[in-house]
Amino acid sequence: MTPHWQGSVTTHAVTALMLAMILAVSGCAAGGPSWIRGENPAYPSARFLTGVGQGDSKATATERAYGAVAKVFHSEVTAQSRDWESFWVLEKRGQSNTERKLSLEQITNVSTDKVLENVTVLDTWIDPKTRQHYALAGMDRAQAETAMLERLRELDQAVDSELEEARQTSDKLARVRNLRRAIKNLVLREAHNADLRVIRTSGQGSPASHRVADLTTELERFLSTNLHITVEVAGDQADATRRAVSEGLIREGLPVVGHMTEAGPNGAAQPAPDLFVRGAVQLWEVPVPDPLFRYARWCSDFTIMEPGSERMIGAVSIGGREGHVTSAEAMSRAFRVMQQELTSHLAKTLAAYIYGEAAPPAARPPAACPASDKRR
Repeated sequence: MTPHWQGSVTTHAVTALMLAMILAVSGCAAGGPSWIRGENPAYPSARFLTGVGQGDSKATATERAYGAVAKVFHSEVTAQSRDWESFWVLEKRGQSNTERKLSLEQITNVSTDKVLENVTVLDTWIDPKTRQHYALAGMDRAQAETAMLERLRELDQAVDSELEEARQTSDKLARVRNLRRAIKNLVLREAHNADLRVIRTSGQGSPASHRVADLTTELERFLSTNLHITVEVAGDQADATRRAVSEGLIREGLPVVGHMTEAGPNGAAQPAPDLFVRGAVQLWEVPVPDPLFRYARWCSDFTIMEPGSERMIGAVSIGGREGHVTSAEAMSRAFRVMQQELTSHLAKTLAAYIYGEAAPPAARPPAACPASDKRR
């Protein structure tokens, strides 16, 4: 027969145990798992890189958890982008600041997407009171590091191969295109290396054998001394337009020389051009019945040709209208806008061909300028 006191102790022990279990469950329901509060005993930061997401559905919580992980990598790549300023200057040719920003975002997304291949959902939880969903996403640092080092090796091989081809060829455009591909792959490699620094708890990356700034300087020097462009303009304000377009292209890093009949610096003969930019511009007043403003229209039709073969490798046909309180100011504004727009479009078209990003057009685009007797 069991003593009375022993039965009482046993009953009290069971009761205490059940109470403890109830408190534990209710505590979990009230506060959720520890990883919601940033405590991950099951997924220590030395082994896992994690992010927490919250939402009205499991899918939303999961997406935000992935986003929390991605944000860490985005921040690191963006912080490192200042080291690629020479590349962004190169990319700026004919582009707006918005396009340049998109270029950075594309590189960041490409590198981060590669990292996120190693991210999985580690745990989920639903708050029984609010019905809010929580998700814990993360990656195993060791596995992600192995995958990232393999990607870095692939990019290193691509850069070395492109540099070898660039430095061995006698074809000017082939050299330029291989150099630029090497620079773009090196920038992408540096973005992945920034990701590697996040993955490693030491914060150390894997240095590259080349520097973006050095290769950009090599490309710029080759362009300035070996690729020559001549600009020829006819029509209204032809000389002023030729000077403006030539100066604009030079500012964009595209080397423009004068006509072969003109003397170069110190009386030296001009080098033979590798590309001709030829076109015509028109400016005229528009008789619009507006009591407050006067208007002027502008247009330009240009082609980019290879000398000798006369093959068209690019074309720009654009126009527009500007207004002001006087006819003179309207014409002046139209001329300024035309210079800016024409230079930007020509720089973008030239750069796309020189860098091998666009094939020559199959046909000349529709003319932007009307016949002289049809101006309106």
